[in-house]
Amino acid sequence: MMREITDNTERSSITRKVLEALPDWFAVKESREEYIKNSADKIFFAEFDGDEPSGFLYLKETGKETVELAVMGVLKDHHRSGIGKALFEAAKARAAAEGYMFMQVKTVRMGMYEDYDATNRFYQAVGFKEFEVFHDLWDEANPCQIYVMAL
Repeated sequence: MMREITDNTERSSITRKVLEALPDWFAVKESREEYIKNSADKIFFAEFDGDEPSGFLYLKETGKETVELAVMGVLKDHHRSGIGKALFEAAKARAAAEGYMFMQVKTVRMGMYEDYDATNRFYQAVGFKEFEVFHDLWDEANPCQIYVMAL
């Protein structure tokens, strides 16, 4: 069952549970804690398996007409089950309803790591288009691929 989460404490709790279960993508504690802290007051959707979260995403405004898919996590045993796409579609619809014109997402460039290649393929499959690669936004081992789409 998917629902929009509006309580900041619940947002933080869900973000922590899911990200801590995904060390292949969220191993850096400082970054993970930043995602948890920044989950407050965001457009936030979560999918549940019973009472437990199986995935979530949240959006953050990056410009007057642009929102970023700031972070998304789906528990590994739920990958390829449609949860990510359903979360994305709900967030995309909500962003459009809020009047945003564009959505962006950042990830590690294709070809660097297998796990991130799957992430890139997901973003491409839901309609994001390559925008630009920043080789030094994060560090040289993790070139930042930015994808964009019109809403």
